[in-house]
Amino acid sequence: MAQGCLKCLKYTMCFANFLCFLCGVAVLGFGVYMMVNFKMAALTPTLASFNLANMLLISGIVITCVSFLGFLGALKENRCLLLTFFLLLFLLMLVELTAACLLLMYEREIGRMVKEDLNNGLEKAKEKNETSTSVMNEWDLIQVQLNCCGINNVTDWGDKVPESCCLKNCNSPSVQYRSKGCLITLQNFFEENFLTTGISVIILCIVEVLGMCFAMTLFCHISRSGLGYKL
Repeated sequence: MAQGCLKCLKYTMCFANFLCFLCGVAVLGFGVYMMVNFKMAALTPTLASFNLANMLLISGIVITCVSFLGFLGALKENRCLLLTFFLLLFLLMLVELTAACLLLMYEREIGRMVKEDLNNGLEKAKEKNETSTSVMNEWDLIQVQLNCCGINNVTDWGDKVPESCCLKNCNSPSVQYRSKGCLITLQNFFEENFLTTGISVIILCIVEVLGMCFAMTLFCHISRSGLGYKL
């Protein structure tokens, strides 16, 4: 009976770590996608300073490596790998909780800095120099992707409304511009995804706690059975 429960625990842990490995690969791919398609360092240096794409890349690599250690440790019944998996998973959970708490604490401050970045970026885009060209390209990109215009609305551009603000009838007197401002659109985007992100972090922490419990249970059984260095 005990051997049957152990095998069930062993293969359950292998399957769970395989799913975590796939999730890590997905996070890694999303980080590469963001790095290629979302380049707004000149427009929003505050968000760029967080290096979200690089953070996703690092997170994806860490998740895949940790899950591979857990999978291999459970499959080979290796105490060293299981203990390493437990410690890395514990550190990863602490980092995730710390990052979530910091975002909650400085949410308003980050929002204020992003608003200042957009105001500065709008002023730079109206100038005629090399810097304004790169900033204008980023404005065009964000306005098309987020379906917005200006910071609050189209009037922020004054008489120099870019083509990326146009929604319908671009070359006619009855031109129709995008109604929402980019600041409001960004705020709505983060607010809509805030609850989903919070629930995801909670579920991830629960999964990590269960993984640590499984790893310790398997580690203790292997220690009692004297198979600690089985390869």
